[in-house]
Amino acid sequence: MIQRIILIEPEAPAKPALGEPCNGCGLCCLHAPCPLGVLVTRRWRGACAALRWDAAQRRYQCGLLAPARPRGPRWWRIVKQAWLRRWIAAGQGCDADVVAQNIPDGRD
Repeated sequence: MIQRIILIEPEAPAKPALGEPCNGCGLCCLHAPCPLGVLVTRRWRGACAALRWDAAQRRYQCGLLAPARPRGPRWWRIVKQAWLRRWIAAGQGCDADVVAQNIPDGRD
């Protein structure tokens, strides 16, 4: 088994079980970008550059689904959003076969 250290926001929710609804834990995208993330960011390994932390909601979000500045007519944004959500399987349930463990930081 390959082990990696992934830095994650301390307030991020715990990873849901496989098949459970996504809760924005971000573990899948912090582990590796999805095919769309690879296409857009040109990163094959490591955390997806499109991943964003939403401090107000205390969860990670795909920056491709929630761009900083929406562009184009409203109808195009709706179609594009639907296409992007389908591409990254948003709302389909957790499919990250990744096991997370806390590493003691020595402050306990």
